[in-house]
Amino acid sequence: MTALTFVLAPDSFKESMTALQACQAMQRGIHQILPNAQCIHAPMADGGEGTVDALIAALNGTRIACQVMGPLPTQQISTYFGLVDAGQTAVIEMAKANGIDLLAPEQRNPLFTTTYGTGQMIRQALDSGVTKIIVGLGGSVTNDGGAGMAQALGAKLLDQSGNQIGYGGGQLHQIEQIDLRHLDPRLAEVDIIIASDVTNPLCGENGASQVFGPQKGASPDMVKQLDTNLAHFAQLVEAQFKIHVKHVAGAGAAGGLGFGLMAFAGAHIQSGAALIIHEIGLAEKIAQADYVLTGEGSIDFQTKFGKTPWAVAQVAKILNKPVIAFAGRIGEGVEALLQEGFSHIMGINEPDCDLQTALKNAEKNLETTCQKVVAGWI
Repeated sequence: MTALTFVLAPDSFKESMTALQACQAMQRGIHQILPNAQCIHAPMADGGEGTVDALIAALNGTRIACQVMGPLPTQQISTYFGLVDAGQTAVIEMAKANGIDLLAPEQRNPLFTTTYGTGQMIRQALDSGVTKIIVGLGGSVTNDGGAGMAQALGAKLLDQSGNQIGYGGGQLHQIEQIDLRHLDPRLAEVDIIIASDVTNPLCGENGASQVFGPQKGASPDMVKQLDTNLAHFAQLVEAQFKIHVKHVAGAGAAGGLGFGLMAFAGAHIQSGAALIIHEIGLAEKIAQADYVLTGEGSIDFQTKFGKTPWAVAQVAKILNKPVIAFAGRIGEGVEALLQEGFSHIMGINEPDCDLQTALKNAEKNLETTCQKVVAGWI
């Protein structure tokens, strides 16, 4: 029997395993039944958690350690970004500098949290001599419209007295003038791509503040204030520089960092999952496969709206390859997915398993479920 080839293209399983760990668990399960099977690892992400590690793993990149300002100006954190493509492309995950997991719930306050650290990471990437920068925008705890990022890159956001404003979304109403004379000129020389599957505009009922502010610690009154402040910031950008991007889908990603990157760094936005698929050459890998395995922590009716397993399945569908998806939790509406690219959708946990047990045993459960699925084919 000819050895079978499997492409393993999962996203991370939140709070339990990275995409690379999921690949390794899948391979262990497959090799229990088919020790000679070829397993091609293609760890996935969608711009959020795991984006840097997925691209480093898939493209044999390197981690670059750095020290940056955390979500609060009083924080200094040790973090990293990635270099791939022989050092020509930097991959930055904003959550590694200014993410929600870096603050305890009682510390989260988008009036004060800042994207300054993300700007510092971009500056250090420029120092590395890259020609392209990919910035993943998932998992933020900020709502400053990218103001902090712009400040870290040399922009001066001045109040009526000509002084720089402070950090955080609560300060934006004080801006009277934006001075870009000292903005890092290297921004104009690199291709900056935003990786995000968030399609919210900057302001309004579907904007950054209204939709995502509460989960970042904003009260109803703070949400109104933050939305008004972002609108003021955008109006100044439009008036001074004739840049109109506040309504662009994704401008509201990461508390408006999408807006800031488009306005001050000339960035353009792409679907995070689609970008990763292109960067790692997933279609070329799947073309070699007999089976494609994907998955993430939860799969339900929302999966078809750009989530990683859905994006993987669409590539496999074009190439007429069977796709099996694994999930810690299977929610409502998955039946429709079986009509649109998925061959099987498998839960890895027992139905009555509690969350903590599921998280603790996720890798072993994924391995065991893959083993059972493969055994059923032989």
